[in-house]
Amino acid sequence: MRLRTLLVASAIGLAACTGSAPSPGPGDDPTEPAAPVPASPESESPAPEGPGSALAAARRLCGVPEPDLEGGSDVPAEGPTPPVIADVMKEVERLRGFDYAHPVVAQPVEQQEIAEDLVAYADVAYPRQQYERRSLAWDTIGVIPDGTSLRAAYENYGSSQVIGYYDTLTGELKFIGSQSPTPLERITLAHELTHAIDDQRFGLEQLDLLGAECRDEQSAAAIAVVEGNATFFMLRWAETFLTPEEQVRVGIEAAQQVTSTEGIPPFIVQLQAWSYDQGLRFIGALESRGGVDAVDTAFEDFPVSTEQIIHPERYPNDVPTPVDVADLSGELGDGWEDLDVMTIGEAWLSLALDLRLDGSEAREATAGWDGGVYRAWSDGRDAAVLLSTEWDSEADAQEFAAAMQQWIFAGEDLGTVLEPDGTSVDVLFATDAVALRRLETAAA
Repeated sequence: MRLRTLLVASAIGLAACTGSAPSPGPGDDPTEPAAPVPASPESESPAPEGPGSALAAARRLCGVPEPDLEGGSDVPAEGPTPPVIADVMKEVERLRGFDYAHPVVAQPVEQQEIAEDLVAYADVAYPRQQYERRSLAWDTIGVIPDGTSLRAAYENYGSSQVIGYYDTLTGELKFIGSQSPTPLERITLAHELTHAIDDQRFGLEQLDLLGAECRDEQSAAAIAVVEGNATFFMLRWAETFLTPEEQVRVGIEAAQQVTSTEGIPPFIVQLQAWSYDQGLRFIGALESRGGVDAVDTAFEDFPVSTEQIIHPERYPNDVPTPVDVADLSGELGDGWEDLDVMTIGEAWLSLALDLRLDGSEAREATAGWDGGVYRAWSDGRDAAVLLSTEWDSEADAQEFAAAMQQWIFAGEDLGTVLEPDGTSVDVLFATDAVALRRLETAAA
């Protein structure tokens, strides 16, 4: 896999709306010192890994290729660097606190080239068969409209919303712009050049490895660090190096840059935007309590859950409880087999609930998250999904169960919330009533 750290038009809008990185959000404690980094959660309390476990099924179903970390860069180490681009590089070095290890070649291109690159990249990031299966699982849960192709939705999003990217394995950096970039194009450069300097310092191929193992929740948390940090320093760059007149011009350009997300499911749009918005808040909280050194620590020891991103005070010590879902294909009947497995974190659940519930209600109902995974099965026609979650307390479990029941009632999808068992809550979904009854019997 080759991770491409992206800048989307909506994230650029942040620069037009604020002159600096945001203050810590609710629940963030900038005065709290960073706690010692614990051993990895896998080594302390590993999830079951037997042949019938959800983890084993996730590894078997994962279609993302292993990254070629020895492949080297196909981008020249040196190339023509216009003075204005070189200036942005020096300014990013100054803000980030360290230098580039080697030159970065930034290539200004047309939007069409970005779009074509990202459509081709979908073959790596969103394997067709795996995402056909995931599309059915998410459709069954009800977070995307019936018949939605996740692969097509991600392609549509990338080709219409992305205005720049940095490739972690090749060192390739492209942005929509020219050799004499406008203030908005320079902001794009500052964002992507932050990715480049972070990659040279910390090795962002770590994200490629997480992706290749389909560790969805850990990958989402790590991407939020990377995108949040690039957005944080992009905003700081704009505040420091753009004149007031140029900042006004950025607002005008940004308004012209934002494109329609029509045809892209709202859940996909929100998932894609989440890493920029919430990641920015996470980085802002770390910087407030420990300066750039605290930010660098997050690159050396990535958060392991989106919970830690949403609640920076829980990083790094509050690690998730491993959750397993046993294989129920035999109990479901002849022809049923694994369809999809995905670790489900606080961010995914909160954004899902937000599709039908009030946003604050969704956030409150998921704030006590402590672990989650879904496992889906299909007989080739119908599908059934068991979402298993863990919560910090029995009260948190009850609150989530009530919100989930309300969410199911508000939609048209078939589902049921089982009675919470202490801090555990299981939710069942199916494509028809027969499949749901079979799953209820199997899960009993």
